[in-house]
Amino acid sequence: MADSSKEELLQLIKRFGAYITVKMSNLFSISFHNLDSRSVGAIAGLAVAIVFTWRLLRSPGGPQQRRPKRQAPTTSSSVVGTQSNSTLIPSGVRSSSEDLRAQNVVDEFFQPVKPTLGQIVRQKLSEGRKVTCRLLGVILEESVPEELQKQATVRSSVLEVLLEITKFCDLYLMERVLDDESEQKVLAALENAGFFTSGGLVKDKVLFCSTENGRSSFVRQLEPDWHIDTNPEIVSQLARFIKYQLHVSPIRPERTAANVFSSPSLEQFFGCM
Repeated sequence: MADSSKEELLQLIKRFGAYITVKMSNLFSISFHNLDSRSVGAIAGLAVAIVFTWRLLRSPGGPQQRRPKRQAPTTSSSVVGTQSNSTLIPSGVRSSSEDLRAQNVVDEFFQPVKPTLGQIVRQKLSEGRKVTCRLLGVILEESVPEELQKQATVRSSVLEVLLEITKFCDLYLMERVLDDESEQKVLAALENAGFFTSGGLVKDKVLFCSTENGRSSFVRQLEPDWHIDTNPEIVSQLARFIKYQLHVSPIRPERTAANVFSSPSLEQFFGCM
């Protein structure tokens, strides 16, 4: 009986190892370039746990078990009953059950982990370190400078994305305005939304100009890794000078260059809607 138990344990370990091999091959098919330090640490911890468990199970004595209580001598009828019960379970059924148990253990261990918004932002921006973005139609509800003379309203759905961007990117916001009062309305709206209290954005990085060409000039001087805009002409002009661009447009435009992406909104580009 002891030999039979050891054989079953060995078979379970082999099946467990086979499933781990499949799962690990799928896991490591992901490019290590996209893994952050937390993911690498998790993989390293998993490898250590697997090696430790394998060495423990391979030890001569195996895991120590409690000493069984002394029992009265087994009668011949009980021995016969035990043997008859064991013969009632076909070996194929036991093997299938063990396979299922091993698969369930591995599947539960390798449940996919949903990436955080910060991880998605870093991956989408290709680890870019400087981003420029216009305000109208992207961060503000208003779409033309004339509307800023009355009010400036920050889109609540974009707040979380921008705060994540400021955690690892140098972010500059810019817009064309018609007067000084419009500038004050924009700054007040950003401040009330909490942009300047997070530590990632300062008022000096909110730039204003009087023409669309002025915004284009700002971008070229700052030389960002990414520029985000709604004006197709500016996007087209900057395609030669900026590494990547995001064209925010409710209607999917034709792709003008390989380094220009499009999305109905900034938050949808990062999968937040």
